[in-house]
Order: sequence, then structure tokens, then C-alpha cells
Amino acid sequence: MTAAETGGHGADDRMAGEHGADGHEDAGPEAAPAASRRRIWWPAALAAALALALGVPALVAGGTSASGTSSSLSVPADDSPEAGFARDMATHHQQAVDLSFIVRDRTADEPTRTLAFDIINTQANQRGMMMGWLDQWGLTQHSPAKPMAWMAMGGHGHGADYQAHDGSLMPGMATTAQLAKLRSLSGREAEVFYLQLMLEHHKGGVEMAQGYVDLAHNESEKRLAQSMVIGQTSEIGLITDMLKDRGAAPGVPAS
Repeated sequence: MTAAETGGHGADDRMAGEHGADGHEDAGPEAAPAASRRRIWWPAALAAALALALGVPALVAGGTSASGTSSSLSVPADDSPEAGFARDMATHHQQAVDLSFIVRDRTADEPTRTLAFDIINTQANQRGMMMGWLDQWGLTQHSPAKPMAWMAMGGHGHGADYQAHDGSLMPGMATTAQLAKLRSLSGREAEVFYLQLMLEHHKGGVEMAQGYVDLAHNESEKRLAQSMVIGQTSEIGLITDMLKDRGAAPGVPAS
């Protein structure tokens, strides 16, 4: 589960914690009580603050210069793998959070809701860390560069060559049409479609995180990426089993 880990398109500029208070659908009678949701969010918020306090100095100290050399006084360049991974994975994470909020309000199934809460907490936490690092580095949260262009530095062609379409900016990301379909479903149908979407989402996330691990010049950010590979790989197995339990196959049906 993602609790073992350390620390979105369109919605990329809003933090996951805003969902319950503004734009997302209000939870129905099946949703967890407000007190329960608060108990889930406070530990994640505190963990994010602690991770920023401990992780940012190390990342700045271990940054790379524009020439790619390591320096204790430099920060990552705007076109570095460090900056590219932080931006792109933050976007990728935001959509996982969005998907999980959608299904949370559309099923009473406890295993699915537990998975959704875990993904919300873990990936919102990690996203906050990456956005905080970019701010500390004095870099923008967005770049005109093509998503995952930095992966070409390590020969990861699938990510770097991915053709964005219908809101799916990177491998594994759901399209706008798929998001709309998930919002239209409820009960078991919502569970299955969410699990199918999230399985592909995690596969894309693992590929990107491993791509950064292979290129990393920064040990702190590398450790975060490695934790993503481990945690999401574990969840891929869990999600595959959950689909099997529901008599459903992996893979997102054509719509």
C-alpha cells in the first residue's frame, strides 16, 4: 500500500486538499464521516511539512548546475531531469488524486475507498514536496517543454515520445472522456473502471519514476522516486487482485 511510500492536467494548479472544500462533488451518505476524514488528512499534512523541512536543504545542496556538474552551491537547471521530473510527476499525481476523489463518492465498497484514500494522501503529500522543491529552487511550476522531454536524456523513448491526446499528457494518464465516464458511473461499475484506470496510471507513474532514478543527480529526489517505484509497483499487484475479485480484467475498455 502507498502508506509505505514517503511522501494532473487542468487541475494541476490546485492542491489535493482543496477538493473536499470547494470544487469536487460533496460526499454522499456513504462517504466517511467528517471526523474520520480529518484524522486522515492531518497526518498527511504534517508529514508533508516535515518532509519539506528535511528534504529541501538536501535537495538544494545536492543540486546540479546548467552544465550538469554537482555543486553544493547550485540548484537544478530549468531543463534538468530534477526539475522536469518534479513538474511532470506532480501533474501525473494530481490526476491520480482527482480519480480517487471521484470514486470515493461513487461507491460504498470499503477496499476501493481505502485504496482511494491511500492514493489521495500519499500522492498529495508527494506532490506538495515536489512543488515545494521547485519553489525553493526558484523555478516555475510549469514549463513550455513537452511533458517528459527530460526522459530522452536517458533513452526512455516511450515517455519522451508520448503523443498527448484528449487531456492525457503522459503515459497512463486518463483522457477527458474517461474522466467523464467515471463520473457517470456508480457502485461496482465505478469501482472496476477506477481500478482499470488506476492500474494504467500506476504503470505510467512507475515508468517515469524509474526514468528519473536512472538519471538522477540528486540523492534526496532519487530516494523519493525510488519510493514511488516500490509503492506503486506494490499497488499494481493489489489492484490486479481487486479486479480479479470483481471478475474484471486489466486494461481500460475502449469507449
